[in-house]
Amino acid sequence: MKKDNVFCRKNFISLLWVVSGAVLCVIFAAVSVPRLDAQGQSGENNPSAGRRYAAIIQNVFDFIQRNYVDEVDPKVIYEGAMTGMLNALGDPYSVYMPESEMTDLNDTTQGNFGGVGLYISAGDLQGDGTMNYLEVAAPMEDTPGWRAGINPGDHIISIDGEGTRGMTMEEVLSRLRGTPGEKVTVMIRRGEKLEFPVDIVRAVIEVPTTKYAVIDDIGYLKLITFTPMTMDRAREAILEFRAKGYKSLILDLRNNYGGLLESAVGISSLFLDGGLVVSTKSRIPGESRNFNARRVTMVGSDIPIVVLINKGSASASEIVAGALKDRGRAYLVGEKSYGKGLVQQVYPLEKGGFKITTARYYTPSDVNIDKIGIPPDREVSFPDFTDADVEKLGALIKSNAIRSFIEANPAASAGDIDAFAGELGGEYGLDRMLLRRLVRNEQNRTSIAPVYDLEYDVQLQEAVNILRGGTYRALMQTTKTLKVLQEEAVQEEFPLAS
Repeated sequence: MKKDNVFCRKNFISLLWVVSGAVLCVIFAAVSVPRLDAQGQSGENNPSAGRRYAAIIQNVFDFIQRNYVDEVDPKVIYEGAMTGMLNALGDPYSVYMPESEMTDLNDTTQGNFGGVGLYISAGDLQGDGTMNYLEVAAPMEDTPGWRAGINPGDHIISIDGEGTRGMTMEEVLSRLRGTPGEKVTVMIRRGEKLEFPVDIVRAVIEVPTTKYAVIDDIGYLKLITFTPMTMDRAREAILEFRAKGYKSLILDLRNNYGGLLESAVGISSLFLDGGLVVSTKSRIPGESRNFNARRVTMVGSDIPIVVLINKGSASASEIVAGALKDRGRAYLVGEKSYGKGLVQQVYPLEKGGFKITTARYYTPSDVNIDKIGIPPDREVSFPDFTDADVEKLGALIKSNAIRSFIEANPAASAGDIDAFAGELGGEYGLDRMLLRRLVRNEQNRTSIAPVYDLEYDVQLQEAVNILRGGTYRALMQTTKTLKVLQEEAVQEEFPLAS
């Protein structure tokens, strides 16, 4: 009898699982739509596939609302679905933006906000919208992040003690932005091994556009970002250069992480007398466009131009650099640019919205530089620390010696800086020139940043030497000749069909 009870109990449990399974099958059958066949009847070749998947999403949304163990705010499910759809594209620039991020975007492109002044990008974005690492694309000049010594390419591995790996971009922005005057601590990873904390006091960040000055008879124009105001500010600079009798011009696009496409085309029009600036190519033929320069230029062809770029030059700044390079209007000096050759559009939804890549852009020579970058005509890099120097540099940063020196000597002369760099070199065994640059950078960050620093900026020095030394025309001719030879080589390897 006892065995019979056990047998009955076991069979009852088995029956219960069968019934439960049947119930689940019925439930999911009720929310399902006809499955696509095994021949892959989906995508563009089957217009009904999109409607079917949309119906499935709607059914699952309704099912969760009715059956999930806890009551869920529909907005949470909606935002999760939007985030997932855009993340599924595998494109870090196509993202869902809740209300807070839409506000941030508007602040950055048009107004001001409380924050630290860093352009950041998500690295290795996951399907759930979280990131494996957070990279600094570029610091905004004269902001707390810039003054704290944070550089392009630095990784922020934690914010106020919380690791950034696994955070969404919204979570990162909510922690970096906030009330002006409040402190935030970030842990920086520079290179493979060097890690150090940085305290930053938030401030009201006003989006800057330009800085300019005249170096003897050379107009120096630094574009910080591309906003609706950049064109007007650049015009003001050029008018001042004219009034002071400038003979040549340096256009500094270093650490310029981009902005508005229209602004980049407008800036290019200041230097190009008509012709193609950039083209955008979309999979929708009607969306592909050519953007041409206006035929009224402010800087005549008799004015030599050198453009400065580095790895923090991206997007709109690459459009300008690529146009001037390809059109033979400027000589590029510095380091290879970032490599962002994609165009995004922002679409509002409710109080939020989404940003999606709609096209690729191509320079006048029909090159898309995404993930490739624009190489300079002459590469000039700042001296860097070797792996052997990393440990010594870490000890120097932790000692706070450089900051303490500048706090005690805010107006230190070049001689004072050189002498102090010599002392540090003897103590830490680091290159004296590198140490001089670190001390001068710290001095610049403690006050309003100078428009330029010719004594320590080796890339700017090279640009000035080219313009002053009378070699500009010859260099431009050499560059044009090399370009023709490269084009001929390509045509020989891949002859045009006849």
